[in-house]
Order: sequence, then C-alpha cells, then structure tokens
Amino acid sequence: MRIMRAEDGCPWDREQTHASLVQYLLEESYELAEAIENSAADDELVEELGDVLFQVVFHSEIARADGRFDFERVAGAVADKMRARHPHVFGDAPRDIDSVKSNWERLKADEAGKRERKRVDDGVPVALPALQRAQKVLGRLERRDGVLPKAADSNVGSEEEFGDALLALVQTAREQGWDAERALRDAVRRLAEREF
Repeated sequence: MRIMRAEDGCPWDREQTHASLVQYLLEESYELAEAIENSAADDELVEELGDVLFQVVFHSEIARADGRFDFERVAGAVADKMRARHPHVFGDAPRDIDSVKSNWERLKADEAGKRERKRVDDGVPVALPALQRAQKVLGRLERRDGVLPKAADSNVGSEEEFGDALLALVQTAREQGWDAERALRDAVRRLAEREF
C-alpha cells in the first residue's frame, strides 16, 4: 500500500481519504456478506475477505502517512479488545454459553459507559441500513427502559409473512415517491429524541 500511495505510485490511491473510501468499505463488506449468505466457494470467500482486509490496510496507511496510527496499532487494538471481552478464554470466567453471552453484554456496556451517551442511539452508526439501525435502537431502548413503542397490529404470523408485509410497505413508499430507507431512518431518529 505504501508503494501504491508513493509519489511514483497510483494517482487515484494517493488522493484517497478516509471519507472518500467509505463507499468502497461498505460495498466490499456487503459483497462479503453476500458471499457468506450464498455459501460461496472458498476462492470467492478468500477474495471477498481480502477485499475487506485491503480496506483496513488502505485506511491504516492513510493514517500512518498522516502520522496518526498504523496497521500494527489497529491489529493490536482489536487483539486487546478481544482478550478483554473473552475472560472465559484468557482468564477464569465461566465458559458456559449463557455466562459468555451475559458477560459479553456487560463488558460492552462497561465500555459504552466510559463514553458519554445522552440518547439511546448514541454510538449506533447512522450509516447502518435503516432496518438494522432500528433493531439496534429498539434493543437498547428495551434494555434501558423496558418500554418500546407499540408493535403494529397485523396478522403476520411468520418471518416470511413479515417479509412480504415489509415489501408491501416499501412498494407503498415507492408509489408515493417516498424514500423508504430515509423514512425509517427519520422514524428511528424521532424515537431516539423522545423521552420515555
């Protein structure tokens, strides 16, 4: 990556910034997710994992060139985080699955508690797809308050029927000229701004 971004390297690579690369990071991540969901052959999975890793290397090199941090620091930080979040592996915490899950949530909450959060959606990336963001915010709201907005009345009885109902709502938005993604994102923002 240093060679590619050197003076005599690739002009496109040299002009990239963290912000200009976000779209590629997301695209490569979605391609990896699709390969996994489609049970892709090993060669395809290797290629897609490599593309995501390349994005991490690219961002790390931009930061290194700016004198901020490097790939080794990124790798060390994630290794430290995983050691801290796995006391059942690197310490003497209980190893049963229920203890592991509850301990993971507690450790993540402890980490989050170190960052000041005023709203239930603080720390939930705005760039997440709206449905994923909605599920995370609702989960946090339920854990924090035990109070959730009333679920829509419907006769949806299965995940398949839910998908069909959701698709019908997207079609309604399309017919009205609305952006379904933005509508849900705005609804989540309004929910997070409310006091419960």
